[in-house]
Amino acid sequence: AYERTCRHLARKSNSVFVSVGYRLAPEHPYPTQFEDCVTATIHFLRTAQDYGVDPSRIIICGDSSGGTLTAAVAQALVNRRDLPKLRAQILIYPFLQCVDFDLPSYQQNKGVPILLKERTITLGLRYVNKDIRLLEKIMEWSFIPEDLRLKYKKWVSADHIPEVFKARGYKPRPTLPLSEETSVTLRPLLNPVFSPLLAEDSVIAQLPEAFILTCEYDVLRDDGLLYKKRLEDHGVKVTWCHLQEGFHGTVFLALWGGLLAFRS
Repeated sequence: AYERTCRHLARKSNSVFVSVGYRLAPEHPYPTQFEDCVTATIHFLRTAQDYGVDPSRIIICGDSSGGTLTAAVAQALVNRRDLPKLRAQILIYPFLQCVDFDLPSYQQNKGVPILLKERTITLGLRYVNKDIRLLEKIMEWSFIPEDLRLKYKKWVSADHIPEVFKARGYKPRPTLPLSEETSVTLRPLLNPVFSPLLAEDSVIAQLPEAFILTCEYDVLRDDGLLYKKRLEDHGVKVTWCHLQEGFHGTVFLALWGGLLAFRS
């Protein structure tokens, strides 16, 4: 599905492009996908010169859940002294957190194709092999333990979203805590491999320069905005592109010729 996209990017950027065919869930359970991407990245960092590539100029990139994996791989490598440092990371409308599914972008775009709010949560639950019957609870309730709620609020909160992005409507809603048993069941969703926005400050501060693309009509828009803020707060350079008419999947669909036409 992505070969056309990768070939286009390789031509336009005059780059060597490596597309990682990581194994997919649910046949291969989480975190197999992350482990495959880390393995491939480490291998290429060590062998880049075999492909005529300068190991100091390697960038990792992904869109949607691939953006999640990109962010997680970049975080996993920050303390590796035996490898060249990544030059940069490119995050194209990434999924980065599961703490708050009621951010302005989730409220405004919950019914906007192709990534509906309900579908986002369902895919996340399937990815970590959790019962999708938890969907309704997660949409309306909080499974964040009390001891972590204040910590995560520093990083994931509508308070950190610029007011311009609330213009299409946003109403803060209180969320009640789920049972302790359910919170324990969903605890893996708080791992930074699954929710990179929850990585510790010590990790965020060491990350490579980033390019982040967000789309106005996308439930994941605010994930990108919050990650941008965290990186910038720690002195990491961020180039940000916001597609005012964009929607989730814009980059992928834009390269499929005459099948579809849309302004962004």
